[in-house]
Formats: sequence, structure tokens, C-alpha cells
Amino acid sequence: MSFLVDIFAGILVLGGAFFALVAAAGLWRFPDIYSRMHAASKAGTLGSGLVLLALAVDAGDTATVTRALAGIVFFLLTAPISAHLLAKAAYVAGYPISNSSVLDEMSESNPTRRA
Repeated sequence: MSFLVDIFAGILVLGGAFFALVAAAGLWRFPDIYSRMHAASKAGTLGSGLVLLALAVDAGDTATVTRALAGIVFFLLTAPISAHLLAKAAYVAGYPISNSSVLDEMSESNPTRRA
């Protein structure tokens, strides 16, 4: 049974590493700060969550499992909120949106933007 748990934890680690790689590729490839933040917050959160879930699966004691699950909850609660706040601050500061973006819904609702 321990062998199957190790295999499952290894698959979770590989999945987490894959999503972390996707997040890094998004940071490198996407055209503007807003889409880069989207890649980092979504794929990065999923990658970190899968690695912590692998830790929880492979850990032998309850304290480590509890900490790993608390870390997953922390990532799920904080990463999207911080990415949203950073994107809002970048928009107010005047960072341009890529020409490939289809719609800027904030332009009518944000008179404080320094463009």
C-alpha cells in the first residue's frame, strides 16, 4: 500500500511541477502585466496546491497533513485576491493593456486612472 501512496504522491508532485511550469511560461509569454498576473495566480496556485496535496498524501502524521491542508486553503484564499489587487493598482497606475485585449471594462468606471 505504501508503494501506491508514493506513486500517487509522485503523480501529484509532477502535476504541480507541470502547472508551475505553465505559470512560468505564462509570465514569460503573455503580452501585458494583467495576463501575466492571471497566469501566475491561477496556474501557480494550482501547482502549489498539488505539491502541498502530495505532501499531505505522503506524510505520516496528522500535524503535517493539517499544515499542508491549511497551506492549500491559504493559497486558495490569498493568491486570487492579491492578484486582483495588484492588477487594480497597476491599472490605476497606468500600465497599458495589450492591443490583443478585446475589452477594457474598467475604462468607464475608473476616473482615477493616470493614462
